[in-house]
Amino acid sequence: MKNKLAMLGTGLLAMASPMFAQGNAPAGNGSPDYHLAAAYIAMGIASGLCGLGQAKAVASSAEAMARNPGATAAIRFALILGLVLIESLALYTLVITYVAKP
Repeated sequence: MKNKLAMLGTGLLAMASPMFAQGNAPAGNGSPDYHLAAAYIAMGIASGLCGLGQAKAVASSAEAMARNPGATAAIRFALILGLVLIESLALYTLVITYVAKP
């Protein structure tokens, strides 16, 4: 298990390395612009946390429907509304990554 996690971490770092490759000459005072890299990292974090939140919401709603089948319609409505709000976080960060491009 520990070896698999090490390989996964190494693979993720290897795939992320082109993000830090040298690009065009920096504008202004000569310091590089890290806004794009920060936006991509934020998108990754937001997507991962959205996935965890959606999984918890679906698991909780399935348990609630199993405990009280009479309230299935209300639980389903609350689940869909919650999933929409959770997904909006990922969509907002996706918009930010497009806006952050130099």
